[in-house]
Amino acid sequence: MPIITLTTDFGEADHYVACMKGVMLQLCPTAQLVDVTHTIPPHDVVRGAFVLRQIFDYYTEGTIHVVVVDPGVGTTRRLIAASYDGQIILAPDNGLVSLIHRDFALDELRAIANTRIFRQEISSTFHGRDVLAPVAGHLARGMSLVNVGPLIEQLEILNLDPPVPLPNGGIEGQVLYVDHFGNLITNISETELAGAVGSKVDLNVYVGPLRVGPLRTTYGDVSPGEIVSLIGSTGMLEVAINQGNAASQLRASPGTIVVVR
Repeated sequence: MPIITLTTDFGEADHYVACMKGVMLQLCPTAQLVDVTHTIPPHDVVRGAFVLRQIFDYYTEGTIHVVVVDPGVGTTRRLIAASYDGQIILAPDNGLVSLIHRDFALDELRAIANTRIFRQEISSTFHGRDVLAPVAGHLARGMSLVNVGPLIEQLEILNLDPPVPLPNGGIEGQVLYVDHFGNLITNISETELAGAVGSKVDLNVYVGPLRVGPLRTTYGDVSPGEIVSLIGSTGMLEVAINQGNAASQLRASPGTIVVVR
């Protein structure tokens, strides 16, 4: 069965997601629809890009990812179909593919422009239902990507600051994502951290001016209520509070500076 994943900022109280699913199932009743999340904060493209990157490794060639975080809906912004490692992403051209584009080779990039495969009536405020969903349905039942629209060479990439190695052998980054538990996931990868600190020992992690302490292995390495830093399941440096909410208790959010030195 073809797989279509859905990631949106539509929430769970309204009809929007169900409408998109109905359109896709009309075209491809055998499609397996996977709800990644519909609770991306409204218009938060960075968070949408992060979630898409986290799930991408766990799906197979042929998977179609529909990502709708679209503050520019109805404007002149493009909708794109991008193929990476045999998986197809359908999304507004607003930076949602930035982290995938950083880590994977681009196979093919097309503007979604073939109106013959859209719904007959197109709302200027719901391209997820009227454009992206029918395109996903057609692709799921075997349509070639070439029929989506013309090849293009450029796409929008988010201007995300990379972590910066420090002269003393440390590294400075920032919180990129706060998960459901309040854990602070940074933009510092395990590889970047190792490359920046080398053989330096006695490292400490700081969130803003607050010293968190040395790197640990898991949350339970500290007592409940204590702060812990570790390489989390995303492969990124993470700051958490064992059985607590680090974002709330440390008053941290995306953009908060995190230093290892």
